[in-house]
Amino acid sequence: MPIGVAHAELIAVLAAVTDEDPRVMTVRTGEALPSGSFEMGHRTLQSGLREWIQEQTAHPVGYLEQLYTFADRDRQNEILGGRTISISYLGLVREHPAPGWHSWYEYFPWEDHRKGKPPVFDALVDRLRRWETTDAARQQNRKRRIAFTFGLDGAAWNEDLALQRYELLYEAGLVAEAGATVAENPGRRMFADHRRILATGIARLRAKIKYRPVVFELMPESFTLLQLQRSVEALAGLTLHKPNFRRLIDQQQLVEETGEMASETGGRPAKLFRYRHAVLEERALSGSKLPLSRA
Repeated sequence: MPIGVAHAELIAVLAAVTDEDPRVMTVRTGEALPSGSFEMGHRTLQSGLREWIQEQTAHPVGYLEQLYTFADRDRQNEILGGRTISISYLGLVREHPAPGWHSWYEYFPWEDHRKGKPPVFDALVDRLRRWETTDAARQQNRKRRIAFTFGLDGAAWNEDLALQRYELLYEAGLVAEAGATVAENPGRRMFADHRRILATGIARLRAKIKYRPVVFELMPESFTLLQLQRSVEALAGLTLHKPNFRRLIDQQQLVEETGEMASETGGRPAKLFRYRHAVLEERALSGSKLPLSRA
């Protein structure tokens, strides 16, 4: 490719929740997100992307939205003197048995707070504190950013800041994509800038489940309320307050009973529910949300 020429590619963040684990579709044995060259043969970019995703992964995509267009010249660009324009999309699917699915907490282990602070958290913060002091002119600014993004010094943990946390770690040189050694790198590295794009997808989905019922795109046709709560918790990386969760589900009339029962953990029978598709139109303007209050 000639020097100075831009190359456009499509990158898909395909998310699913399986066995209370948020998972992402990958290629290259988990090292990259599905991607391919931009083609002009379809009427719209989304229709082309839907067909391309199904061809690449054998997965039909329900919910699909554009995430972001990445075109930074200094972020893992393989085109000498040129620029890769990465047009990323977030798609929600139900996982089918196939190679390539990985927990997104393999790549971001510091993001899963369902059982309290994850094991890597304190060591990661210690490294950030050391980086904080390496530039006296920027030390106070770095200190504030670390506290804000990682919920330190009285600041609350905000699950929506997944991208900001990764970007801060990148800036500090603490991830493999920014030059950290394997021993220092928290989480599994990905090809080029794909982990940054995955972080963007995680942040977008965590924010979206609070005001749109997109989580139902990831659920089976029928489910218990506990399964629904566990799926939201898996995506958010938080443990939710069960009574509040169920109260809001009832108030917004998001689900309806199927008339059937299922056995949950411990063998207790539980009612099966399904998503009320009419809600999609009813809430289109006002929005539906799911509670993310901690237990």
